[in-house]
Amino acid sequence: MLERIPERKDIPEKHKWDLLHLFSSEDHWNSLFEEIEKEIGRYGSFKGRLSESAELFREAVEFDLFISRTIDRLFTYAHLKSDEDTTNQFYLGMLQRIMNLATRASESASYLTPEIQSIPDDLIAGYCEDPVIQKLSFYVQKILRYKPHTLSPESERILAMSGEMSHASSAIFSQLDNADISFGFITDERGNEVELSHGNFSSFLQSRSREIRKKAFFQYYKAYEAHKNSIAAALLYSNKRDSFYARARKFESCRKASLFSDNVPVEVYDNLIGTVKDNPAPLYRYLDFRKRSLGLEELHFYDTYVPLVKDIDFVMPYEEAVEVCLSACAVLGEEYVDTLKRGLTSGWVDRYENRAKRSGAYSSGCYDSPPYILMNYKDDNINSLYTLIHESGHSMHSWYSNKNQTYAYHDYTIFVAEVASTFNETLLSSHLLNKYASDPGMQAYILNREIDNIRATLFRQCMFAEFEKLTHQAVEENSPLTLDVMRDRYRDLLKTYFGDSLAIDEELTLECLRIPHFYSPFYVYKYATGVSAAVALARRVLAQGTETRDAYLHFLSLGGSRFPLDELREAGVDMLRPEPIKGAISYFSELVDEFMRTVS
Repeated sequence: MLERIPERKDIPEKHKWDLLHLFSSEDHWNSLFEEIEKEIGRYGSFKGRLSESAELFREAVEFDLFISRTIDRLFTYAHLKSDEDTTNQFYLGMLQRIMNLATRASESASYLTPEIQSIPDDLIAGYCEDPVIQKLSFYVQKILRYKPHTLSPESERILAMSGEMSHASSAIFSQLDNADISFGFITDERGNEVELSHGNFSSFLQSRSREIRKKAFFQYYKAYEAHKNSIAAALLYSNKRDSFYARARKFESCRKASLFSDNVPVEVYDNLIGTVKDNPAPLYRYLDFRKRSLGLEELHFYDTYVPLVKDIDFVMPYEEAVEVCLSACAVLGEEYVDTLKRGLTSGWVDRYENRAKRSGAYSSGCYDSPPYILMNYKDDNINSLYTLIHESGHSMHSWYSNKNQTYAYHDYTIFVAEVASTFNETLLSSHLLNKYASDPGMQAYILNREIDNIRATLFRQCMFAEFEKLTHQAVEENSPLTLDVMRDRYRDLLKTYFGDSLAIDEELTLECLRIPHFYSPFYVYKYATGVSAAVALARRVLAQGTETRDAYLHFLSLGGSRFPLDELREAGVDMLRPEPIKGAISYFSELVDEFMRTVS
């Protein structure tokens, strides 16, 4: 039997997200696009006049926020429609139009930041006494702290003009990775010929058959082998883009430039890498146990995801997964659960894979829309259940933020976003372990999955973070960053992080070419800091109850009204210290010990 990935038109409507909350039709979208395109010209009416009065200053800031909010809405619709089918040229064109408009708006507004920064301190202090501007004081503060990194108005205009062009590497990789690469067909355990894809690759890696796992691994990376030089070029010039903007804005490095907006010192980044590398023993112990349990002489990457617990065939339809997620989140209260239930069952989620749909999963929306979720849900993969509750964490973070903050402060940073999502995963593991308390086999299966998740989110993402650090340093030092250099650096990191516990196939060094987040500089470390903070907070909420729950919900409601480290301190975690990282590694070690006892 030949099992093909369905076309978009063959997916039932009830399984798709409902974008009518954004626009009733493409004509509606076009109408607003044309309206805002004309409005952009009003930026010129404020230029050179921000020092005239608090009223004019306030009007300029509010106009800029209005333009930004409207473009967010237009962009959200276009990118969601394009991601439904990345080969659909109409929606790709729509996405390109709004990205171009955003660049033009940014160009027209480029004088605002340097002009605000040029206002004398005593005058800006007086402006901030205005009741409306006072509510925007943190917004203004963030602009003023960029003063050493802001250029002349003309230079800012040129940088703004380059915005659309700067996404070239990412766009090329995305089209190649999601639309053009084909992985062929593979025979599953039931003898069906199944088309291999991003969406089902992890399912094949969990196959009981080592032959199938191995074939899926090598067949998957064979596709990247065929495009390795092109992808390496895209990644190189993505790194060069980051270096260009960092140097243009007078930052010492790409890393400092990327961390500056969150007010995160590089010590947090280095503390993460150092702490993880100093504590590899629990990971090595787990991988050695995995090798022995599978009866292997060598453990390869394609052996690291198959569940070690036999005779557990996990199957959970989407509707049941929703109920499990709601039960897991019950500790967060009625409002959280009721809101999430409405979202997951009534139009937030695009549930299943279709041909050319964007791979993976995400939560995405804007201030004027629900927090939508893209999924490629698989009934037979427990990772899909965890992905659903992970993205639900993001979406509920957005819901609380939008409910409690104005537009200026609704957009929280990725640094705290990964806390909310991973927090939910920790709740799910706790719930499932209680749910199956009388079933040792299922308990072991869940422990196995939780261990593998932390291995991927903490240890593996930390390795990715160090790879980013090294590749950006190479560009900054004017050293070659060829395909061979990338693979050599990645091979060294694989050996460092996994030691002798994992046999490194040469194909695995191609993994560094397939990570989409590498096109968003210094993003992946936030997964590792996020899981560390999330584990600490979730364990507090589960152990201590109402007071810690309320502190956590308050954290979700803060949006972007504080810097992320300050928001986490209010929730009860200090990421400037190594304790949260050590705590997550200790939790991982406890899970490994419990798993080994349960299996034994």
